[in-house]
Amino acid sequence: MNPSVAGAPVTQARTLSRTTGIYLVTDTAQCGARGVTETVRAAVAGGVQTVQIREKHASAADFYALVLAVAEAVDGQALVLVDDRVDIYLAARAAGARVHGVHVGQSDVPVAAVRAIVGPDAVVGLTANTSAHLDAVRALPPGTVDYLGAGVIRPTSTKPDHPAPLGMAGFRAFAAAAPVPCVAIGGIGLADVAALRAAGASGAAVVSAICLAADPLHSARELVAAWNA
Repeated sequence: MNPSVAGAPVTQARTLSRTTGIYLVTDTAQCGARGVTETVRAAVAGGVQTVQIREKHASAADFYALVLAVAEAVDGQALVLVDDRVDIYLAARAAGARVHGVHVGQSDVPVAAVRAIVGPDAVVGLTANTSAHLDAVRALPPGTVDYLGAGVIRPTSTKPDHPAPLGMAGFRAFAAAAPVPCVAIGGIGLADVAALRAAGASGAAVVSAICLAADPLHSARELVAAWNA
């Protein structure tokens, strides 16, 4: 667990987001009958430090309800980020939920506008995978983006329209050139975690490695142990 997150103001969350460790991205279909909330609860109990709630097909009302449920289950023990939907993040914050920020992609609301909307305290992550993306981040005012989600590392079924994989060497070069910390994402399994940390990752984002696991608590513990090793 990450007790330093509990009760922390969002400003502290921005600092914590720079060393995210094992970072769970949720997938409703992969979580199956167990559900997203219980999968997240188990993952956080296993030491996962960051959870991104990703829901591409639900209604806004259902996504909002899921964010509230996950934030309650996490209970301040990990960072909780909302994928894409800045409006749902703001609504959850207004309802008093412990959500800490948003993660947006290159085709979402421009990240400078996102920062203006969510304010200076929220965590803001951005998907990036090209040198042009890095140039664009460098041109932004300092503090606009807290971290980059860099990948994919290898092909993944959770994002069929993904760009060409970076691979381990490509990620190492990308992270070295990036002006902010990089979380590796895309096709990552247990065997990749230590190598990604050695390659300069501030975190390793996983989907299937936890969401599809028969025992997400055990899988999370294995991933965290590999990262910490």
